Amino acid sequence: MLTLILAAVGATTPTAVDAELAFGRDAQRNGQWTASRAYAHPDAVMFTPQAIRARDFLKGRKDPPAATRWSPNASYVSCDGRLAVNTGPWQSASGRENGFFTTVWSQEKGKWRWISDGRHTLKKALAARKTPIVRKASCRGRAPGPPLMAPPSTKTGPGGVAPDDFGRGYSQDRTLGWDWRVGPRGVRQFRTFLWTGRRYTLALNQTIGSK
Repeated sequence: MLTLILAAVGATTPTAVDAELAFGRDAQRNGQWTASRAYAHPDAVMFTPQAIRARDFLKGRKDPPAATRWSPNASYVSCDGRLAVNTGPWQSASGRENGFFTTVWSQEKGKWRWISDGRHTLKKALAARKTPIVRKASCRGRAPGPPLMAPPSTKTGPGGVAPDDFGRGYSQDRTLGWDWRVGPRGVRQFRTFLWTGRRYTLALNQTIGSK
């Protein structure tokens, strides 16, 4: 299980959208895995489809000849602007594969780092938005803590199946929370919660089947 409570120090710009776009540009210029290493948080997680530490997946991995292209269509941001969840379309370098991605970003000492990156393939490409939709959590009231997914049981399930992969986190001001769970068959659920000033709303709810 991975649980993160993330805060940041320093300037609040550029935004997570700016970071996502810069990440994509660096992937094209410097190589996909090179850029991924440069922007990754030390505890970042990827999905293959089971969860894996990015540092283990990326260590020594050679860049593909051409990088995937992606851009954010929506960004969900904490009140303090220091934690965000981006989602939008991606397309393989050949153009034959398409899908959507979801990336969690945290601002660390004035620099944005991604802490969770998941992708899913779709039969039909999603249209990219010229200007991403940005939904920011309310700064009103006192957010008690998002209704995050409960940790899975540590007991082995039927047929000896191991417990689900599981992770969650929230901003220091508790106005944005996220969690994910990957079942034994690789089906992943990812959720994002935003504080409205009175309650939490489920802003993003994705169920992603294994490829």
